[in-house]
Order: sequence, then C-alpha cells, then structure tokens
Amino acid sequence: MNEETICLDSVRFYWSKKSDFKLHIPKLNIGKGEKVLLLGESGSGKTTLLSLICGFLSPISGDIYLNEQKTNNLTANKRDQYRSDNIGIIFQQFNLLPYASVIDNIILPLYFSKIRASRVLNQRDVAISICKSLRLPDSIKDVQASKLSVGQQQRVAVARALIGNPSLIIADEPTSALDTDTQKNFLDLMFKQIEENKSTLLMVSHDRSLSNYFDRIIDINDILVRED
Repeated sequence: MNEETICLDSVRFYWSKKSDFKLHIPKLNIGKGEKVLLLGESGSGKTTLLSLICGFLSPISGDIYLNEQKTNNLTANKRDQYRSDNIGIIFQQFNLLPYASVIDNIILPLYFSKIRASRVLNQRDVAISICKSLRLPDSIKDVQASKLSVGQQQRVAVARALIGNPSLIIADEPTSALDTDTQKNFLDLMFKQIEENKSTLLMVSHDRSLSNYFDRIIDINDILVRED
C-alpha cells in the first residue's frame, strides 16, 4: 500500500452551531503521487475542504494528516510553516503580487520556507527553467504580473506552486476561465511538471470533462455525510 499524502479521519466543520452549512467527512485518503480530481457544484463544500487540508481552517473534531503529520493539533504558526514547507497552492484567482515581476512572484514561497529554498540552488535560474517548461516566453520574466494575460498569470501561479518541490499541490478551479483548447494545453503542461516533481495533486472543479487527466475521481457528495 502506498504512503498517504492526505488522510482525513472523522472530520467535522461548521461556522457556528446555528449554521446551515455543516461538513462531515468520515474518511478521505489520497496516496503519495496520486493525481485526484474532486468534483462538486458551487456551494458543495469543496473550497472549505481545501481550506481544512491546507490548515487555513481547523476542524471542530476529527484528525487531518499530511505526510503522516497530524496537522490540526499544531499551533497556528506551526500550521502556517508546515503549509509553506509542504504545499504548493494554485488559487482560483491566482493571487499574484500585481506589481512584482514574474520571477519575484515565482520565488516568493522560498522566502517563507527554508526547506523548499534548500532544494533550489539558484532561485532565478530555476524559476526561469520552470517558466520555459510551462512555455512562458523568456521576455516576460521581469514583467509585472498585472501586465500578463490570464493564461500567462495562470502558468506563473503553477510555477510558484511547484518551485522547491512541495510534496502536495492543491489546485482550486484553475481552469475555470479557460476555453477548451487552452484548458487542455494548460493541463498537459501542469501535469508534466507535477509528474517530474513527483508531487501529489488534489484539484477541485465542477467540470467532469477533466476526468480523463486524473488517476482517481472523487465526487464530494460521496465522501460527505449530510447533517441537519
């Protein structure tokens, strides 16, 4: 049996006891190196689940393990550090620093993680190499992120998530703004880089047409227990 990158055990979360939204996940396991697509409609709890896995939120009860490290009992500061060291996040809105250059955006995670930085001998050269792998033109490496096209910003966000070889990549609806042809090209490039890094991928989407790219498909309704 493969080692597990993600393990959730009896996890419950709600914003308040009176809230209509309550999340209960009895079990979720994702193996090392797996590429998993989590499907669900808007409002189904996908983003909340990602926030729990990443440590932005803490469960009301239950346990969350990443790389066999129980993370929900860490202090907030230690959770933040563990996330910086082990997780690369591709946000739906990319969350690039608009006035920083492409290279500065890509190497930003290395300032927060000595572990990831230790894997990168020459930060600028490695960032440029990842850009080339993602077919970003060399001419934009010093351009401000705000001046990039949506497709270019998306690939810069992927490069930022990948630098320093984090063990887990979390992607929140990264293809939602793309047409079909651009979407396929983007996914081909992203998967190539993730496979070279030997990272685990958990990507959330509402788009079932993406299923063929992944090792496993999970419908969020199949792992949730609805509670009144």
